[in-house]
Amino acid sequence: MGEINNSLTPFGVARSTVKGEPLSAEELRKTDAYLRASLYLCIGMIYLRDNPLLKEPLSPKHLKARLLGHWGSDTGQAFTWIHMNRLIKKYDLDVLFVSGPGHGAPAILAQSYLEGVYSEVYHSITEDEEGMKRFFKQFSFPGGIGSHATPETPGSLHEGGELGYSISHAFGTVFDHPDLIALTMVGDGESETGPLATSWHSTKFLNPITDGAVLPVLHLNGYKINNPTVLARITHEELEALFVGYGWKPYFVEGSDFTTMHQAMAATLEQAVTEIRQYQTQARSSGKAFRPRWPMIILRSPKGWTAPRDVSGHHLEGYWRAHQVPIPDVASNPEHLRLLEQWFKAYNPEEVFDKNGRLVEELRELAPKGNRRISANPVANAAGKRALRLPDFKKYAIENITPGVTFANGMTTMAGWLRDVVGDNLTNFRLFGPDETESNKLGAVYAKGKKVWLGDYLPEDDDGGNLALSGRVMEMLSEHTCEGWLEGYVLSGRHGLLNSYEPFIHIIDSMVNQHCKWIEKALEVEWRNKVPSLNILLTAVVWRQDHNGFTHQDPGFLDVVSNKSAEVVRIYLPPDGNTLLSVMDHVLTSTNYVNVVVADKQDHLQFLSMEEAIAHCTKGLGIWEWASVRPNEEPDVVIASCGDVVTQEALAAVALLHEHIPELNIRFVNVVDLYKLQSHEDHPHGLKDSEYSSIFTDDKPIIFNFHSYPFLVHKLTYKRPGSAANLHVRGYKEKGNIDTPLELAIRNQTDRYTLAIDAIDRLPHLRNRTSVVRQRLKDLQIAAEHEAFENGIDPIAIRNWKWPFAKTKEGVMGDNRVKSTGLGFTE
Repeated sequence: MGEINNSLTPFGVARSTVKGEPLSAEELRKTDAYLRASLYLCIGMIYLRDNPLLKEPLSPKHLKARLLGHWGSDTGQAFTWIHMNRLIKKYDLDVLFVSGPGHGAPAILAQSYLEGVYSEVYHSITEDEEGMKRFFKQFSFPGGIGSHATPETPGSLHEGGELGYSISHAFGTVFDHPDLIALTMVGDGESETGPLATSWHSTKFLNPITDGAVLPVLHLNGYKINNPTVLARITHEELEALFVGYGWKPYFVEGSDFTTMHQAMAATLEQAVTEIRQYQTQARSSGKAFRPRWPMIILRSPKGWTAPRDVSGHHLEGYWRAHQVPIPDVASNPEHLRLLEQWFKAYNPEEVFDKNGRLVEELRELAPKGNRRISANPVANAAGKRALRLPDFKKYAIENITPGVTFANGMTTMAGWLRDVVGDNLTNFRLFGPDETESNKLGAVYAKGKKVWLGDYLPEDDDGGNLALSGRVMEMLSEHTCEGWLEGYVLSGRHGLLNSYEPFIHIIDSMVNQHCKWIEKALEVEWRNKVPSLNILLTAVVWRQDHNGFTHQDPGFLDVVSNKSAEVVRIYLPPDGNTLLSVMDHVLTSTNYVNVVVADKQDHLQFLSMEEAIAHCTKGLGIWEWASVRPNEEPDVVIASCGDVVTQEALAAVALLHEHIPELNIRFVNVVDLYKLQSHEDHPHGLKDSEYSSIFTDDKPIIFNFHSYPFLVHKLTYKRPGSAANLHVRGYKEKGNIDTPLELAIRNQTDRYTLAIDAIDRLPHLRNRTSVVRQRLKDLQIAAEHEAFENGIDPIAIRNWKWPFAKTKEGVMGDNRVKSTGLGFTE
């Protein structure tokens, strides 16, 4: 066991970097009283359902049957909030509070109640004894509110249901909000997470001219649920060196004695605010952006500060037992019930609340007024949201398309439109991504918005680096931080897009989960404004990883998203460039969704004119007559696709079948909106069964080539007529290596030959008369695979394959086909 380091025990008189006693004796008295009122409300939420002012002796009947909630961080958060209130009034500040510690809502809710905001929003929670009773009961109670700063909490845009995102969310809110200060409490347990660790670097992307500021308060109270925390158990010198190394200017406030701690916090917080305003004034008056050493505060105080120090021989205040419900057995232990009552009364509620339960007038004056109250800050409710000015996407169309013959890059085309989206929205749209904008063929955006960079510059950065002090592209090789920035940005009313490689988007699975839960719950809160959608563009897709290999092959993010509520998630897989443009225009205008768009960044065959693309995307799926064989007749088989690469393979399968079995009637269906497959009873985009059957039939085999894992399509269609017997989905099956595109498709049974053979096998009436055709297709597959293996590249006829039939009203009938090679490939 290591030696005890007494410097880590801050209990007692305050120690602080900044010296001074800015509070008068009267201000000190009122500040302390306001804190006592706050903490009384905090423990009241955890324990009480009746007798809120303790006008009669506390008894088990006054307690909640289940005691839920967390106490450990409440005092530090309320302490910080109250001291910021003084500065808001003094300097007319615009302040948002971000609560990072898990389950820290009691401190936030108490401030909203004391500021009068909670009663303004929820009229039944009045500022009197009855209202306080309702306020206590609703907390962590069925039909009430959760123990995080949930969407029901006024002034909150960060729930903290999962730890690690407080700093990145805070920075997202202050980008393009030049007057906003995001006062951000970082729990010391939260500080151990990877996302939090990378987010400290966000200062390298903060422009003091155009952006606001984040003021972090790292709250070190020593423990998590049952363990010490890392940053609370290193020396003062090591802790200071860590944050100086991150580029911050740390100020320490440590102790437990309130008389000296109030003065220390008041002086330190004012120093931090003064420095923020000085940096901003310097940058804005000179017009020259720079990266300051922004101030931060390290607040070290006891865990569960102001709780009883010891309970039945065990440490409480200052120890991990104060993390959740501090004294859990009060209903069954009379001694502990009396101790709880003494704890309540130690806050002297009769001094801070009048006989009716209302905060006394002299304390009410401590809070700011109107929207300057932190819990009333409009930014937390996206009040300043402005619609994007979107250029007409139709003007960026790929023109003169011959379906399945025209070759172009849809991503590059869309980037031209996105460039102008950036240019037309220079204060409320940003593009986020982990160092992949250029790689993802979106580099055109740099013409209107460079990459934000407040770090050091080298001369060679001028050679195509696209770095700028003021820009619109946010790149940092941390998906967590980029996602957190974007979430904070859209939740505060601005618009954005995250672009990322498909295989690595899983890094933010749980962040997207939490965001989905936030916007779903926000839909139930009447006073919540709609927020711009969270838009994610996935590229570098699974089917084009011939040089990266197995590690880069994972399309499973769609499965994660599909598990979320149908009210808030949408998934689109546009098959070509014009449909990509149509989809992107749609998602950027939407609100309160998580939109996931999957599109490959490589050159591809194009299929639809812009007019056709708009109609196709509006429907969400449809029959492609030009790719069907005798589309006006009853089909023998349906070939369907969802995704750009797999669509090309599915079309090639149709061409093979028609070449070798020309009498076969084939219907070709393409799906853009994945949720069209789901029943309309389960998703608002879902087709009715009659609509589904009119496209896919009830009784014909369906060979469905899917971009992602096959099970997802089966899950979405399990209710559909005939799906169990007739639907045969091909998709990624976790088979891959350093494969050419065709090899990878063959390994996962999504290639043209496998699909064509599968169709033959599903048609009993063909029986043995197509055995030679089946064998020929297998031979073609083997030959193509062998050539790829020998030469390291797919055969040129595969790489240059085009739809071999001219577009006719009758579909792919007649002899109007491109010349075929001996291997059945088209030149």
